[in-house]
Amino acid sequence: MIWYVDAPHELSSAATAALDTAANTSGDYIFISAITLIEIRYLVEKSRIKASVLARIERELDEPDPMVVVAPLDRAVSDALASIPRTVVPDMPDRIIAATALALSLPLVTRDTAISKLTKVAIIW
Repeated sequence: MIWYVDAPHELSSAATAALDTAANTSGDYIFISAITLIEIRYLVEKSRIKASVLARIERELDEPDPMVVVAPLDRAVSDALASIPRTVVPDMPDRIIAATALALSLPLVTRDTAISKLTKVAIIW
């Protein structure tokens, strides 16, 4: 999400196409895990990304008909977490992101090498 907002040149052409399609198709959304929003705020606090990136994402989330929606951290995600092996994806926030995609039956746009090893989550990169 950070790259889509602030550095689209960092995305692969497949990732850009998938995000653009979701953003520009009526009734479709770009879903971000709740933990992603929290991690973005954390990165702003650590001065690793610009505050303007978070502000742009929050403005979009607050739109009456947003193209970006926060997927909650709920029981379905917790249940799906059991299918994301800690031995493959050791970082808990990354496991939550993958579990969110699995719970929603959505592909996940990522270039994370650990997450990309998962067989139960469709990866776009």
